[in-house]
Amino acid sequence: MLAFSRFQNNHIQHIRRSRLPSLSGSNNILGRLQMGSNKALLKPTTPFSPNSFHTYTLKRPFQVLCAKANGVPKIHPSFLKTNGFSNVPDPVSVLGTPLSSEIRALQLENLRRKLMELGIELDNFAPGQYSHLVCPACRGGDSGEKSLSLFISVDGSTATWVCHRAKCGWKSGATPYSGGNSVYRSPVQLNKAKQIREITEEELELEPLCNELVGYFKERLISAETLQRNHVMQKCSRDQIAIAFTYRRNGKLVSCKYRDINKRFWQTHWFNCQFLSILGYGRCLVGCHQSLMIYFPFIPPVSYLYVALIFKGCFIPFYSLNCFVLFQEKDTEKIFYGLDDITGADDIIIVEGEMDKLAMEEAGFRNCVSVPDGAPPSVSPKEVPPEDKASRIILATDGDLPGQALAEELARRLGRERCWRVRWPKRNKNDHFKDANDVLMYLGPAALREVIENAELYPIRGLFNFQDYFEEIDAYYHKTIGYEFGVSTGWKALDELYNVMPGELTIVTGVPNSGKSEWIDALLCNLNRSVGWKFVLCSMENKVRDHARKLLEKRFKKPFFHARYGESIERLSVEELELGKQWLSETFYLIRCEDDALPHIKWVLNLARAAVLRHGVRGLVIDPYNELDHQRPPSMTETEYVSQMLTLVKRFAQHHSCHVWFVAHPRQLHHWVGQPPNLYDISGSAHFINKCDNGIVIHRNRDPDAGPIDQVQVCVRKVRNKVAGTIGDAFLSYSRVTGEFMDIEGSLPSPTDKSAGSYKNGRASRR
Repeated sequence: MLAFSRFQNNHIQHIRRSRLPSLSGSNNILGRLQMGSNKALLKPTTPFSPNSFHTYTLKRPFQVLCAKANGVPKIHPSFLKTNGFSNVPDPVSVLGTPLSSEIRALQLENLRRKLMELGIELDNFAPGQYSHLVCPACRGGDSGEKSLSLFISVDGSTATWVCHRAKCGWKSGATPYSGGNSVYRSPVQLNKAKQIREITEEELELEPLCNELVGYFKERLISAETLQRNHVMQKCSRDQIAIAFTYRRNGKLVSCKYRDINKRFWQTHWFNCQFLSILGYGRCLVGCHQSLMIYFPFIPPVSYLYVALIFKGCFIPFYSLNCFVLFQEKDTEKIFYGLDDITGADDIIIVEGEMDKLAMEEAGFRNCVSVPDGAPPSVSPKEVPPEDKASRIILATDGDLPGQALAEELARRLGRERCWRVRWPKRNKNDHFKDANDVLMYLGPAALREVIENAELYPIRGLFNFQDYFEEIDAYYHKTIGYEFGVSTGWKALDELYNVMPGELTIVTGVPNSGKSEWIDALLCNLNRSVGWKFVLCSMENKVRDHARKLLEKRFKKPFFHARYGESIERLSVEELELGKQWLSETFYLIRCEDDALPHIKWVLNLARAAVLRHGVRGLVIDPYNELDHQRPPSMTETEYVSQMLTLVKRFAQHHSCHVWFVAHPRQLHHWVGQPPNLYDISGSAHFINKCDNGIVIHRNRDPDAGPIDQVQVCVRKVRNKVAGTIGDAFLSYSRVTGEFMDIEGSLPSPTDKSAGSYKNGRASRR
């Protein structure tokens, strides 16, 4: 419980919360802080009278005593924002007598019943805790998300909730005891009931600018004529003078914003105060000359407030800090500053501050507005001309990160297709100018005009110009990117036809037991040996130990075992095994499904993406296609599914500059006579050849009369990038002992058609 104590000027009294005096019968109450229109008075207090105060219950174990307002308060006391206050009497003594267990249980049961009437059901009804539920008002939208945040107060006297879905936003509360309606009114309903307040210069006591402020603007290269045309005025209060920026529509005053020459802003109701009370978090901003930023728990619904600051167990008087309170004006409409200047304009400029709007006018641009308080809460036709009138909107927000975020938000709301953006010039080697007034002050109006005239089209995601890629094109031409012609496979006979390009998809097929997986493993070993690439393997047909054996045999060119297949060659030594294990650990990463479920392509790509970011892998092997989970909606054909799947794989390859090898088996071949299959024979869809960048068929001779049994034919059937290869056949020799693929001495790649090229002096020349 928080009580307010008297303390002297310029003095800080250290106390502990446990030693705070009780509220009951206390005469030791602070003087009242009367919040008038523009001033605060500290008045002596009379002895404490319970009848003259309202008691509000917070989530935290504090009580705030507020003097009774004259008349009806503007904010209904039945619902105070963020902390769920209630004026419904609770079955608890004002003096703080604890509840009996029976009354507390009855109170919680009544509150549970009230919530169930509203459709809010809790499995665990625990006071003092937050619960996330499906909102009964919006049912969580299409996704059914648990967007409702519910809080039960520690004493079980109140329940407050809010739905965080933007399309719902249901905010309300309930109490266990009331004669009638126990549900608070939503703040949305309260806001709708409010009327926009009309203001005048006489009511706000605005005056023409004094010579001191005119000189201040002149130092920033803003003339008196510009100030007069934009109705920049001043407001005096005691010994302080504030600049008043008047917001007008059709010449009529709509709102007003104040700031001093040190760029501290406040709006309308501002005053100095001697003491302030901080009891939580909320919307009423409090600031001071010492850059202290504090938030009030709510905007007080009364005219008098006993205030003090408790910080680290100390009472701190704010009068020594010369504080002022900032209230965001809620009774006046928020519009763009300078709205009348863009009426009927084809081109408009949007800046981030009133000073920038005035600077634009000095550069010759009157068709300029400034946003109120950062990004506006909404953009209506009253604020921004429709698309047929404002065809070009130049976003000249600040160059810092908040300014860039504001430009992105404005472009999203106004339409990126009609937005341009400015590039602020460099101040020095490392920094840029921040905003329009900055450029005006240091470079002059001509430079500011040039910046606006050279505004660029606002980037639209997915829409580019070749100019955006000129640097990459230049690097490609001068061969400074790397791998411009791809990476050699390690076999001279194949390099004329196929090279490995980062960011491409290679489909590998062949009849069963042709050596598809063995050839890919040998290719990976060659790539690692030549350029040091790392790989992630999703090989569902291989056991991990068998796959490790195959890779180590290719690495050391020795059999893993003394076995029949090893013939008389010496097996891998223990020392080589240890070196090989280290090599496997540093080069290959495995994607394995640890349960009985089949892996889905999205699951595989997500893990491969993690391997790229974490380990820097440059290649992905998916072997084979038929080991993946291919469940699809009943309305989707297999052809459509394969097309979408290959699109995902290609996007992954291009985005991460990672080459993907995808093994797919051919369908059942009827009347097969031993010839290599075609890419169109792949089971599932013709999209395997249509969407891949490279298509390769691995074929092994099975007829001793037709040629050597150890000869493997690599049929390159598709190459999209002519720089990386061409269509043709290459022949390699396969060692069953070590799993190696080797060039056949004297063999040359054989083109399958004239487009593959002709050969001269033992080399293939492409046409």
